[in-house]
Amino acid sequence: MDDFWPVADVLAHLAGRWRVERSVRDLASGDEGWFEGATAFRALEGGGLLHEESGTFTWQGVARPAERTLRFLPGPRPGTADVRFADGRLFHDLDLTSGRYVADHPCAADLYRGEFTVRDADHWRTVWRVGGPAKDLVLTTDYVRRA
Repeated sequence: MDDFWPVADVLAHLAGRWRVERSVRDLASGDEGWFEGATAFRALEGGGLLHEESGTFTWQGVARPAERTLRFLPGPRPGTADVRFADGRLFHDLDLTSGRYVADHPCAADLYRGEFTVRDADHWRTVWRVGGPAKDLVLTTDYVRRA
């Protein structure tokens, strides 16, 4: 994707409900899985958004329910966000003012590098490359706004 759609305020842009499709590839083993579900970004008291994702994750032919919760809080600059895990730990920062952003998250011996791209008002994507002694993964997630 070469054309990016600039987002002046990431929190305002993400607010609402999104359909989610994620592919997971283990580059070491060749295994592939996928997640299908929904994400809702709801207003948090005091500012920011609560991100709640739920759906089904299928890995090696076995489908299981899956969910996660994140908090998208106002960032240090207008229109940006600090993304935090449900327990409050920092995950990464996010600035989509150019329509594209790269963020890193060190996790023990692994490094998560995420690329965020916005195609238009209703479509955005994340690609996380996870590398380390025990992981060699690519997770690609497409989000489509739901009415």
